[in-house]
Order: sequence, then C-alpha cells, then structure tokens
Amino acid sequence: MSYILEGILGGLSLAILLGPIFIILIQTGIERGVRAGISVGTGIWTSDLIIIFGFYIFLKELKEVVEDPEFIFWFGAIGGAVLFGFGIYLALRKTVLDYSKVKISTLRFIGYWTKGFLVNTINPFTFIFWMGFITSFIISRQLDSKNSYLLLGSILITIVVTDSLKVVLAKMIRNKLNAPLLSKINKVAGLVVALFGLVIFYRCVFPEESVALFG
Repeated sequence: MSYILEGILGGLSLAILLGPIFIILIQTGIERGVRAGISVGTGIWTSDLIIIFGFYIFLKELKEVVEDPEFIFWFGAIGGAVLFGFGIYLALRKTVLDYSKVKISTLRFIGYWTKGFLVNTINPFTFIFWMGFITSFIISRQLDSKNSYLLLGSILITIVVTDSLKVVLAKMIRNKLNAPLLSKINKVAGLVVALFGLVIFYRCVFPEESVALFG
C-alpha cells in the first residue's frame, strides 16, 4: 500500500508541473474538446509507458545511451528545434472558434495520438526524469518486481487521471472564451512551447553556457 501511495504522490507532483505536455493538453481540450484531448493524452501515456518500462527492463544499456554526450547533443538539438517550430506554428496559426462536435475517426485519432506521443518523446527531459526516478526510487532501493510494478503503475494511473481532468476542465471553460481571447491563449501557449524548445536546445547544445545562465 505504501508504494501505491508513493506512486500517487509522485503522479500528483508531475500533474502540477507547467511544461509543453500541460500546454498541449489544455490547448487541445479548449480548441477541440474532450475526445480530442484524451486522444492526445493517449499518445502521451503510451510514450511514458514505453520509456518507463524500457528503462526498467534495460536500464544499464539505456542509461549509457542517454548519458552519452553525443546523444544529449543531437537529441536535445532535434527535440528542442521541433518543439520550437511547433510552438511557433501554434502561435501564428489562425484561430477558428468552432465548437461543433468533432467526430474522432481513426485518422483523426492517429493524428491526435501522434501529436501527444511526439511532444512527449522528443522532450529529452522525459528520458532524464524517468531514468532518475527509476534509478533513485526502484533500483537503489532494490525493490522486487511486484513492488516496482505497483509503484510505476500507480504513478502512471495518476498521470492518466490528472491529465484527463485537465482536458475536462479545459472543455468546461472553453464556452466562456471568445475568438479574440482564444487567439491570445493560443499565442501564449505557442510561445511557451517555443520557449521550452529553445531552453532544451540551449541546455543540450551549450551545456557549459547553460549552467552559467540557468544554474
């Protein structure tokens, strides 16, 4: 039971972090509704699931890859550039206030799923966070398989629940928004995502300078 509670607390801690994942979920929920937001969330959760259990099963090999300076350089450069470009696209695109019911076809679901999966996967700090979590909370404590799965499963379920609540909340407030306000929200959201991309790019490509700049 203690591991389940620990996982829930860990998931709640992640839920309050403001990052590109939070922005994308809220933006999609406001603009396209609950089903579209959940579709994006499904891609995010799939990415987390693959990364978490990939690290858990192949920690030694994957840790060596993720900590390799060349991997950090290229992954950070590409991931940061993609996030920056996606953020600029969000900020500049024309806002259409259309709250008609969106039919989630297979093609639409794949598109939204891919959006969530890529935003989460191209963020190098997703890998760094989960590697640190698994190393500190599972490997170093020598947890057996049962307790490890309880801890990881609890944190994943908590992430799914809190992300879903974010999307539902976004839909609840969207009817109070008009086109000019929604346009401003999208611009701010896009600029925030672009800023995250720039920070990721700078930290990974210029690690020594970023330490001096960001601490």
